[in-house]
Amino acid sequence: MTQDRDYQYDFSAFSAAMHNILAREKKAATMVAVLQDYFDVPLRTLDVIDVGASTGIIDAFLADHFGSVVGIDIDTTAIDLAKEAFHAKRNLSFCQGDAMHLQFPDESMNVAICSQVYEHVPNANRMMDEIHRVLRPGGICYFAASNRLMWNEPHYNLPLLSVIPRPFAHWYIRLSGNAPRYHELHFSYWGLMRLVKDFEVIDYTAKMLRNPKKYGITYMIKTNSIKARIARTVVRYAYWLVPGYIWLLKKPPGKIVVQQSVTGHLGSTSNNV
Repeated sequence: MTQDRDYQYDFSAFSAAMHNILAREKKAATMVAVLQDYFDVPLRTLDVIDVGASTGIIDAFLADHFGSVVGIDIDTTAIDLAKEAFHAKRNLSFCQGDAMHLQFPDESMNVAICSQVYEHVPNANRMMDEIHRVLRPGGICYFAASNRLMWNEPHYNLPLLSVIPRPFAHWYIRLSGNAPRYHELHFSYWGLMRLVKDFEVIDYTAKMLRNPKKYGITYMIKTNSIKARIARTVVRYAYWLVPGYIWLLKKPPGKIVVQQSVTGHLGSTSNNV
């Protein structure tokens, strides 16, 4: 899965979503809800690194719940905006940096955030190796990832863009006028599993769909709505077709275990620190 793509140095300059405070804070609230559900210690005792922090809105929200938060991004303009906007939070810091070469010591973090980032970096495998390196044994990566097998590509709002072969995708996106080439590279469910092979995978996708209110995702999917019922059916019977996943990736102290539920998709494990 090595790629010959360069970085997206100024992603925040053409992505309005990186500046949407309300939407970014909703994502951050979901992260907090999931991590509170998992950990049996106060979040205030944990250190967080956000890989792909962009403008820092998510990190500012997380800093109200965790002991310390550091956000990194290759996008210098976004990091400068974050530093200016959130300099008053004493447990929050930002640095311009490379997700594939994190500037932090081995086993120095309790929690890593990697939310909708893997498809943007030149080499997702190297990024996950770095996240694995900086996490302490038993540490957790909150991993939100889109599935290549999705109807609509969210970055450009183009149907089937991520599904078709890359040469056709480059032509398609040029024809649409969105970009000169298709930079993002999404993996299928099986590709994502290979990407996170060094971690124990704890699935939260199904749990969140069963209780959208608890995890703060009712703005996307209403409890007991037709959409929710369809989504739960897909998760149960065709997990590989779910358009997006929320996984907690645990760095194990020893042998790696990926647990399977009786329905055939990933199952959750007991809570750990």
